[in-house]
Amino acid sequence: MTDTSADANVPRLLSLAVHEFRTPLSVVGGYLRMVLKDPTTNTLNDRYRWMLGEAEKSCARLAALVAEMSDLSALESGKATLKRALFDLRPVLGEAIALLPGVPERTVEVELTTGQGPAMIEGDSPRLKTALAALLHGLRREVVSTDRLVVRERSGDFRGKPASWIAVADADHIDVLESASDAALTPFDHWREGVGFSIVIACRIIEGHGGAVWSLAGSPKAGDPRKSTAVVMLPLK
Repeated sequence: MTDTSADANVPRLLSLAVHEFRTPLSVVGGYLRMVLKDPTTNTLNDRYRWMLGEAEKSCARLAALVAEMSDLSALESGKATLKRALFDLRPVLGEAIALLPGVPERTVEVELTTGQGPAMIEGDSPRLKTALAALLHGLRREVVSTDRLVVRERSGDFRGKPASWIAVADADHIDVLESASDAALTPFDHWREGVGFSIVIACRIIEGHGGAVWSLAGSPKAGDPRKSTAVVMLPLK
């Protein structure tokens, strides 16, 4: 799929898809919930009840994807507005990590270090926190060589202006990422399987704050540890 920012028809397509999917999904999900909660359906054996329960979960997942499509459509069309207020990015990073759900069937710890003092940026603190949590969740799922995702934040420079640099990588690659030259970085591939549109939305929100997301060059394949790397740059005030 191409970058949505390059195609003016994508927001309209997303909006149309949301409109067409939302009603039938609501009907299907509603009937499944009614069957599962109806006391007269106690004749269902455990196998069929489990099957209906799984169908209801999948329907809820589809409904969540439709909601994400609606959010992305608003962001791409410029209809979504971000609040503008000064806030300290560093505690927001900690709050974003606290929002992370568990990783199924394994434990991947997230280790955070930040620079000293406040890192003041202007923007929408709640939305940026959600975006950072979505990005970290997606990267943590792709950690393959260690059981630790490292997040290091420091003050730096971005496009000639003061910025916060947030380097994210597994424990084996964080030092390589932090020492990488600009030439070793490439625009982040935000089209990831298994996380819906959440990372695309996260990148759009970061861009809406004047920032950018990069990763180590030469890591296109799933399973490559470098795939779970990212550098988030956000302008400081």
